[in-house]
Amino acid sequence: MFGLGRILGLLVALSGGLVTSQAPELAQQYRQRMNGAMNELGGVIAAFDRDAANNNLSRADVLKVYDASTVPVLRDRGLSMRVAIDRYGNLIAQSQAFESLPPIMRPIALLKNPDAVLFKGTVSDFEPAVPVTPHGLVWTALGVIFGGGLSWGLGRLFQRRRVPPVRNIRV
Repeated sequence: MFGLGRILGLLVALSGGLVTSQAPELAQQYRQRMNGAMNELGGVIAAFDRDAANNNLSRADVLKVYDASTVPVLRDRGLSMRVAIDRYGNLIAQSQAFESLPPIMRPIALLKNPDAVLFKGTVSDFEPAVPVTPHGLVWTALGVIFGGGLSWGLGRLFQRRRVPPVRNIRV
């Protein structure tokens, strides 16, 4: 029969698997948000560039006009466009990094340098999913192994030591 220690060890191992099995799903939900954000930012930037071209200006020219303006709202608008353009570039780079990796490595890429707004939104809206992809199953197995190893190590650390029996010595 299983002792309490073995049952707890099994629970720790399974909990580890449950937690790590969600890493590919978190990466997938983040990628979906990232692609949506790229589409939206790309549309805003394309409209900005069209407006500039319709007035025989480049993007850089319009941003210089904003920067040189004495009207605070126009300077602020120029700054917010620069932030949007930079963020769009960062999202494109991150998307390319995601696509260059095998699916099993995407959770690690997510933790490397996530977009703070997207990551916070992904975590707050995260919905767990059953891992049925090969990389999901690998992450689950890694969690079970890690949890089992942690449980085993803690069990060994706190294991009762057997004291050898004292032998009666006759004199």
